[in-house]
Amino acid sequence: MYSPSPLTPAVFHILLAIIDGEKHGYGIMQEVSARTGGKVILGPGTLYGTINRMLEAGLIEESGAQADPALGDERRRYYRITRKGRRAAVAETGRLQELLSVARAKRLLQRPRHV
Repeated sequence: MYSPSPLTPAVFHILLAIIDGEKHGYGIMQEVSARTGGKVILGPGTLYGTINRMLEAGLIEESGAQADPALGDERRRYYRITRKGRRAAVAETGRLQELLSVARAKRLLQRPRHV
């Protein structure tokens, strides 16, 4: 079983954004912002720096440039998740589930009682 180090939040958000289909960078930024209610904003520097590291690590791959009708006829690079990236996302999800189980067992999510 694949057991990488914990993923950074940016890497995990990007993997979640493309796990169900190819997206270009701006589309990834939009999905992360929408999914988190604007609490997580991946700026261009963070996004493309992280994408480059993910490409080098084999977590994602470029699927080529395509026209984006929603943005005119601009050519955009699209990214898709690799098998290694999917395994990393599954492992990270499991790691987070384990942490959440510990937090629940310690009643961290319950409202504190007022004394």
